[in-house]
Formats: sequence, C-alpha cells, structure tokens
Amino acid sequence: MKRVLAKAIRIIPLALLAAAIAYAFIPQPVPVDLVKPVRGSLQITVNDDGETRIREKYIVSAPVTGKLLRVQLDPGDPVERGKTELAQIKPSDPTLLDVRTKAEAQARVRTAEAEILQASAAVQRAEETLKLAVHDNERAKKLQKQNAISKADLDAAESREMIARAELRSAEFAQRVATYEMDQAEVALRYTVPPVDGEATDRLDEDTFRLMSPIDGKVLQVYNEDSVVVTPGMRLLQLGDTKDMEIKVDVLSSDAVQIRPGNAVRIEHWGGEKTLDGTVRLVEPAAFEKISALGVEERRVNVIVDFTSPWKDRETLGDGFRIEAAIVVDETEPISLKIADGTIFREAGQHYVFVVREGRAVKTPIAIGKSNGLETEVLDGLTENDWIIEHPSDIIVDNTRVFEPQDH
Repeated sequence: MKRVLAKAIRIIPLALLAAAIAYAFIPQPVPVDLVKPVRGSLQITVNDDGETRIREKYIVSAPVTGKLLRVQLDPGDPVERGKTELAQIKPSDPTLLDVRTKAEAQARVRTAEAEILQASAAVQRAEETLKLAVHDNERAKKLQKQNAISKADLDAAESREMIARAELRSAEFAQRVATYEMDQAEVALRYTVPPVDGEATDRLDEDTFRLMSPIDGKVLQVYNEDSVVVTPGMRLLQLGDTKDMEIKVDVLSSDAVQIRPGNAVRIEHWGGEKTLDGTVRLVEPAAFEKISALGVEERRVNVIVDFTSPWKDRETLGDGFRIEAAIVVDETEPISLKIADGTIFREAGQHYVFVVREGRAVKTPIAIGKSNGLETEVLDGLTENDWIIEHPSDIIVDNTRVFEPQDH
C-alpha cells in the first residue's frame, strides 16, 4: 500500500505538469473587432484642393487724365451700383491735351458702343439658351416620373438649366459693365474738348470727375490710395460681389476624364461647421503643367464648381479661400451592401473576409463591386446579419478561435 501511495505521489505531479504543458499549447482565442455589413449608397469621389473665386470681377480704371484725389474706400467696403462714389479725379486742362489724347478718347467711345452691341447680343443668346434648357428640364422631370428616362438623364437636364442661368447672369453683368464703360467714355470725351467762350456746358462737374460704382458688391482691392496723377486706363480699384462666387478645383487629367457637368460636389474643410454642397458647371478642355509638392510634373485640369448651398451658410467665405472638394463621379444603389475596406484581404486573385461563426473565424470568399478606398460594395458572399473581423491580423487563419472583448 505504501508503494502504491508513493508511486501515486510521484505520478500525480507529473500528470499535472503534462496537463499544464498541453494546455499551454492549446491555441487561445484571439481578440478581434467585429463589424456588420451595412446597406446604403456608396459614392466614388475625386478629392482635391480648390479655392473660391468671385465669378465676375470689375477693374475700375481712370477714364481721364488728371489728378486722383485720395481714395476713401478700403477693401471690404460695400458699394452700390450708381450710388457709391469710388474716386474723384481733377481732370487736366483740355487746352493742354494733345491730338492723340483726344483721338484715344473718341476711340474708347466707339469701342464702348461696339461692346454694348456685343453684350446685348450675348444676353439675347443666353436668354434663348435658358428658355430651351428650362423646357428640356421640365420635360425630363415628367419623363422621369414615368420612368422613361434615368436619374442621370434628369440630373444632366437640371445641370444644363443651371449652366444656362449662370451664363445669362454673366452676360447681363457684361452688358451692365459695357453700359457703364460707355457712359464713362462719353464723359471723358467731353473733358477733352475745351468749352467755347460764352457757351454752356453739360459736364457733371467742371472741377471734379466723380467715378461711381458700376456694380453692387464690395471693394476687393485698392491699387493706389494716395493722391497721384493718373492717365486713362490706369487701375484704381477692383470690385466684386462676394455673394456670386464659384470654386476652381484643379485635378489630375486622369481624374478629369471621369468628371461631367452636373456631378454633385461636397465642399469640406473650408472653416465652417457644415459641409457645403455644389455641382460641377465646367470641366475645362485644356490641361496645364503643375509641379507637385514632391517635385513631380503633373498634368492638371481646372474644374469649375457652382455653390448650391444658400449664401447664408457660407457668407464668411471670401475670394481666394482654400477648400477641399469631393466630386462624386459614381454612386451605387441606395440598397447596395457595403463593408469597410479594412475587412477585406486578397489571396490568389480572390477577395476574402473572415466571418465569425460559433466563435471561430471562417475564411469566406466574396464578390466585390465598386470601391472608394474606404468602403467596398459586396455583390455576393455576405448578408447584413454576418459579423466580420475588422483589420484581421496575420495570426488569424481559417477556423481560428476568436472573441470580441467586452469593452468593444
């Protein structure tokens, strides 16, 4: 009996040690993060930096030779068309002006007359284009309700109407500016002709030529605040309407071929709390060369974007402000199934994910569709109820025991 007991005392510790060693070699469950596929639209975007710019800027120039009095306006000051005085010029004595100066004044009048005719014709063309675009858009809306055309066709019709409205605004602005230039040229011409003794004159002011604002907006730049002698054509101020802005985004030419007028745009990281909305109006037809921050020569293309968000949501934006634009070039159906890119891995040309079933990672092949670098559309292989492993490590293989920590 003593021998048996002594033998048992020797065997039991060895058995416990063997069991402990065997247990140590049993694979332990690996902690993982689990996510589920979700349904929703997946957007493919072209992302790049851009800058705001006022659509129409106007340079106010000196119409006559004379002495410019000190300009009282500062950048940011509001101006009102025909009411705000921009500057005052004391014209030179007409008797001291040479024949060339008078000829130039006459030429400016003739040029202004031609520009008015050209601007009026442009307005008429823009009005007709807008009428056609509005008609096409209304017809497209009716057809889309009947499922006779696609949503993309409707978006294209809406884009054409939006572009036509922008072109009409631009043409009307050019017409107003041409009229202003004509008025200025005529007044300047009168200042080149000395009055005849005893003859009345219709000059606005014999001593001072007052420049009034041609547009509603703000002063963007004052080129010279001091009192100086000016000649016709010398720049005095730059004006613009900060409510009428657009965005210029330069993208790689390889990305530009995917962009079409009417594409939706998200404007992000502009300094405000809200993400702003816009739409592509124009993809410029010519590329240009630009050196990247890494010193690489790139071919870039300017994409012009119009804001669709109301002005009150972006009233703090000014001219030349930096933004980040995400241009939507493709989009899946709203019911498409999608997963994070970090859940997918590839072997031998096939895409896989690890689906967790009964505490074990099951290597599951999937068929994928579109991807935007963050999320990928799943065409086959998963359901909304599957739990999949996010960012699987190299130690996880098929049938590995896994668990999700309770604090996740």
